[in-house]
Amino acid sequence: MTKKEKYTAFVAYFEKNMPVAETELVFESPYQLLVAVILSAQCTDKRVNIITPGFFEAYPEPEVLAVSSQEAVYEQIKSCSYPNNKAKSLIGMAKVLLKDFNGIIPEDVDELQRLPGVGRKTANVIASVVYNKPAMAVDTHVFRVAARIGLTTAAKTPLQAEQQLVKHFPEEVISRAHHWLILHGRYVCKARKPDCENCGISNICNYYKREYKKTKTTKSKT
Repeated sequence: MTKKEKYTAFVAYFEKNMPVAETELVFESPYQLLVAVILSAQCTDKRVNIITPGFFEAYPEPEVLAVSSQEAVYEQIKSCSYPNNKAKSLIGMAKVLLKDFNGIIPEDVDELQRLPGVGRKTANVIASVVYNKPAMAVDTHVFRVAARIGLTTAAKTPLQAEQQLVKHFPEEVISRAHHWLILHGRYVCKARKPDCENCGISNICNYYKREYKKTKTTKSKT
């Protein structure tokens, strides 16, 4: 199977079985999504969605967040991972957002990365989800799943994986493909024990052909 055939089959499967693919983070504005994505680093979306209602009640706008103390923000987010660092980043983000962008979340990936706490992955999420840009955010799920399937080859960094994925996915599906890969990695192609028996794309998956079928053959002989 060629790389082009693999991507075509991947898109066809998810277009049919998951035509609507969205983030599981709960938000009502670009500001809220930006906060949620910053909080989601090394933290589950489920935990973030528990934290954010109280956070947005306390800090409904960046103007309020920008003048808060780090200790007060920490109290709101202390149940997530790395709360001290994230509290500092969130306040810094709000200050730069107001100072340099008049409180408007930028849509350019490079400009987004000028905000404290915003790396390339976070910037791509905002550009994709808020502005429907053809941006591919590569988190641990995307990096792992794309390599397992064979959508990426020898990618050693998230940026290398991003470049390969953007090159081969049709531009009009890139924003959804990001979510397809994340959700597939979260619920089917799990890190420790991928559920190959219930995977709808095992026919195009390198991992399945190389590891899972080999394991089944070995077990049948013992």
